[in-house]
Amino acid sequence: MLILNKLAERNEGEERSAEKEEMAQLYAEISKKVQEGEITRGKVVGITDNFVLVDIGFKSEGLIPLEEFQLDKVSLKGGDKAGSPELPVKIGDEIEVYLEEIENEEGQLVLSKQKADFMKVWDEIKQAYDTQRVIEGRALRKVKGGMIIDIMGIDAFLPGSQVGLHPVENLDKLLGQKISLKIVKLNKKRRNIVVSRRAVLEEKRERERQLLLADLQREQIREGVVKNITNFGAFVDLGGIDGLLHITDMSWGRIDHPSDLLSIGQKLKVKIIEYDKDKERVSLGLKQLTPHPWEKIEAKYPTGSKVRGKIVSIMDYGAFIELEKGIEGLIHISEMSWTRQIKHPSKVLAIGDVVEAVVLSINKEEEKISLSLRQIEPDPWLSIEERYLIGTKVIGKVRNLTIFGAFVEIEEGISGLIHISDLSWTKKIRHPGEILKKGERVEVVILSVDKDSRRISLGLKQLSEDPWKNIEERFSIGQTITGKILETGEKGFTVDMGNKFEGFLPLSEVSDEIAKTLSSSQEVVVCILEIDKADRRIVLSQKAQVEAQQKAEISGYIEEHKAPPITFREEEEKTSQTEIVPEKTVYD
Repeated sequence: MLILNKLAERNEGEERSAEKEEMAQLYAEISKKVQEGEITRGKVVGITDNFVLVDIGFKSEGLIPLEEFQLDKVSLKGGDKAGSPELPVKIGDEIEVYLEEIENEEGQLVLSKQKADFMKVWDEIKQAYDTQRVIEGRALRKVKGGMIIDIMGIDAFLPGSQVGLHPVENLDKLLGQKISLKIVKLNKKRRNIVVSRRAVLEEKRERERQLLLADLQREQIREGVVKNITNFGAFVDLGGIDGLLHITDMSWGRIDHPSDLLSIGQKLKVKIIEYDKDKERVSLGLKQLTPHPWEKIEAKYPTGSKVRGKIVSIMDYGAFIELEKGIEGLIHISEMSWTRQIKHPSKVLAIGDVVEAVVLSINKEEEKISLSLRQIEPDPWLSIEERYLIGTKVIGKVRNLTIFGAFVEIEEGISGLIHISDLSWTKKIRHPGEILKKGERVEVVILSVDKDSRRISLGLKQLSEDPWKNIEERFSIGQTITGKILETGEKGFTVDMGNKFEGFLPLSEVSDEIAKTLSSSQEVVVCILEIDKADRRIVLSQKAQVEAQQKAEISGYIEEHKAPPITFREEEEKTSQTEIVPEKTVYD
């Protein structure tokens, strides 16, 4: 039994050895035909769901994944409806394959269709890369970061940044289309091919640019595409060269920002207004395609005519009104009202207001039009003297108080001045606020009207008769009065004498003892020392009053104690009645 077992083992070993010999012999025969890393021909002997079986004359067939046959390149059955892809090969077809390994770890023959395709066109691809020749490809599908392109039957990668001159948001429109490309990167070992459509477009643009530069001239009208928009203008692609369309050359009218008129990608016609060949700078104009609006300005807007327009800008000195696109006029702040003192135009007008105005003057060379808002209505000052006769009493509203007087509005926009000296006949007014309040209504008298200077003088004290006319009937020099101290000063005291009169009591006319005690609102007895009717001034004296009082007291006392005078008859009668007394004898 042991012997039989050994014989069986020997026979099995001999069979294995024979098989190895056969394999080695077969390998040697195949090696004569093809080696690993080379292309050979084989026959399709089977197709499964995932692989294509190819016989190259080896003991076993090689398996090639179906995706290597680029099923994404073929159309689906049923038009737009989903269906099964048509296989590019069928059983019995002879195809070229790339032999990667005769036997892998699993003893399997390793073949590749894609590598075979790559090797077949490598030389042509390399030559196109070296010479930067333009080739054609077909967009197969989108992938992350770009697209897969079929060139010469193999896959190449087109990055998104290389699709166009500008970023392309929608790549779907390129799918299935043939596009011109350049190979920009090549790696044979990794079979990595990177292509660029942008490089082809840039070359084309450069050719067009050179042709454009040779043909470009001033005053030409060209079509371009808005490429970029800035605060100061827009850059327009003329077909290889960019021109600057400045904001001032976009419209004859006012534009706040170029985006108000243009948008990126917009096609438009422009005029070449400046061209520097050396620096390759082009200045463009859009408004120059239409007639200049100032050509017949005098005929359209004659002096004195009424116009209508919209307020488009407000400055400290006035407001600009747009009469039509490209034509603006200035309403100066001084031409906004006949009567009001306007501090800023925004107090009267606002941007967007539609107003009427009168044309004052036109300067065609400087493109300036002066307008007036106030001259739409007649000047109220022209008839002011007829409406406000001197001596007329009117009622007005106190608008403003100053140190020199008060302004009273007697009708809308027309005010007169009550000078501080015309507030009171008798009182010394230091500020109008002592008598008037802002906003109160008062009755005043028209004193004078100057329509040329646009001034009206008003009076408050003139409502009553001047009490100084008959001052002698009220006061006299030496008259003693009791008054009240209104104000104390360095030189003396202001005294209320009654009847709205005030007098001045100098310090020199006050005794030292009394001067120390006097204060505001305190009563004081004084006498009138001086009355100056011309200067409307009354001087008082406390000392003179005391002296007068003392004199009066002395006179009264003397008068009271003085003996009555004796007449001659009384003296005679007295003598007759006198008794004669005999002289008395004195004895020792």
